[in-house]
Amino acid sequence: MIILGPGATISQSELTQNLHMMELPLTIKSTCYGAMVYGDQEYVDQAVERARKLDPYNIFTKDRGFPPGDPRRCRGHRGAAREGYHQLEKEFKLLGFVGEALKKPQKVEIEEPEKVSVDDFRKIVENSYSKSKSSDKSSKIQDEG
Repeated sequence: MIILGPGATISQSELTQNLHMMELPLTIKSTCYGAMVYGDQEYVDQAVERARKLDPYNIFTKDRGFPPGDPRRCRGHRGAAREGYHQLEKEFKLLGFVGEALKKPQKVEIEEPEKVSVDDFRKIVENSYSKSKSSDKSSKIQDEG
């Protein structure tokens, strides 16, 4: 699938039209998020590469498990949104942030958390165990009272 991000400068129909104009032996279907492209991997890769040039920071891809129109996943046969649609909807909302990060990359340093020694971990467990035993005793006393 070729997915247009929320900030895309082209529409789904423009994307589909551009894909068809490449005259590659592909099945191309316009969708609400962009286009499904199905065919030999070599041609799909060519189509994706050329499509990304249209809007490099707002065109994304995602593998789809079934070809367009496959009755196992086609909403027309099942009568509802296909599985994975709601996941795609959530992912779509994040694509604007991804596009922005691609436009303005920043160096990020990740601070590694300090490892806890075995002795410190043992103390933590023992303290937590002794606290839970004492709270069990106090709850028993309250129950008996």
